Amino acid sequence: MSTVYSDLPVVKYEGPNSTNPHAYRYYDANRVVLGKTLAEHLRPAVCYWHTFCWKGEDVFGLGATAHPRPWFNEADPVKAAYMKLDAAFDFFGKLGLPYWCFHDRDVAPEGATLAESNRILDGLLEAAAKKMQDSKVGLLWGTANLFSNARFMSGAATNPDPEVYAFAAAQVKHVMEWTNRLGGQNYVLWGGREGYETLLNTNLKRELAQYGRFLSSVVEHKHKIGFKGTILIEPKPQEPTKHQYDYDSATVYGFLKTYGLENEVKVNIEVNHATLAGHSFEHEVATACALGIFGSLDANRGDEQLGWDTDQFPNNHVALVPAMLEMIRHGGYTTGGTNFDAKVRRQSIDPIDQLEGHIGGMDTMARAFLNAVDLFQSGELEKTVADRYAGWEGDLGKKILGGASLDDLASVVHAQNISPVPRSGRQERLENIVNKYC
Repeated sequence: MSTVYSDLPVVKYEGPNSTNPHAYRYYDANRVVLGKTLAEHLRPAVCYWHTFCWKGEDVFGLGATAHPRPWFNEADPVKAAYMKLDAAFDFFGKLGLPYWCFHDRDVAPEGATLAESNRILDGLLEAAAKKMQDSKVGLLWGTANLFSNARFMSGAATNPDPEVYAFAAAQVKHVMEWTNRLGGQNYVLWGGREGYETLLNTNLKRELAQYGRFLSSVVEHKHKIGFKGTILIEPKPQEPTKHQYDYDSATVYGFLKTYGLENEVKVNIEVNHATLAGHSFEHEVATACALGIFGSLDANRGDEQLGWDTDQFPNNHVALVPAMLEMIRHGGYTTGGTNFDAKVRRQSIDPIDQLEGHIGGMDTMARAFLNAVDLFQSGELEKTVADRYAGWEGDLGKKILGGASLDDLASVVHAQNISPVPRSGRQERLENIVNKYC
């Protein structure tokens, strides 16, 4: 079946010296490093929402058809959804990436009732299941859209109206069951409106308790239906709310600990959300890894001159090397992957722009990962870090971690006349080492 993407070239790996703008220069899916192929390490996915649902509109009045796609002009929303599905799998085939991701409302229009919405979604996901089987494209994760409809303007799980909470729960149930049926590797909860605009009308303690119960019920249903994937929360500090309860990885971990879910739920970290929270991307990855909740990544970037979530394709591999190094140190993905939660710019209106955006994003992530592998295997940073903490492997370090009291340690200090002197952290040298491998 011909689609708007049918005339696009099939993207292949041609190597760093290629001058073909429609070839991968660094993403060689079959290249083996650290015992796995690049495809197995990176597990890349195309997102459905930005790629096929965004019309190029903006808040300043730019028209909703700024990005001309046939399904945007189809009057019948269900017919348009099937047109979009055909085009999406055609596009997946051009890129040759192994996974895709979706929200329910990306795939299917909403009906008058949840039952009608589910019937429409069922038909489209039945068709998607057949396309997945034919194309060998897997599902990295599914999720329910609990933020676009006006019913969710005050949140879903944290809404002051229990009917909204119940509606959201029913919606999640249906999408999670479909994610399981499609062999999805993860199920994501993005609390886009789980937060507050003002504390003047907010019972924060109650809303956190609601959120905790909601997430617990999601985990319970996961086990009930035998879903083997991972439940993921996607941290974000604000926008659209003033403050969101899943602000960053550390905040999510504290929330999970409170409700006994730290061994059940992990995080899906987005680059642009990390920077909006005032952190570096590598900080969020390292924190999640250290706390045992690292799950998956949304690969994108923000604009350093803009203070909101611009969702641009990654294009600076050097900036991503430290985060890739943290991943490698902690064993990389299990069920997670690299989802391109990114969109082309408003003035990039042609289908080829979408292809080139994904090519550049994929090459950027692959190049960053390969540089990080070289850095890791060199052992230069690893030796420096090991040397810096070597004292903790000695008698004093073991005594401290073995439960020494303040009295015990005071006795040691006096008996051995301990008088520590500062030692350089060698930051400039280490930054130079990183640059050497980029």
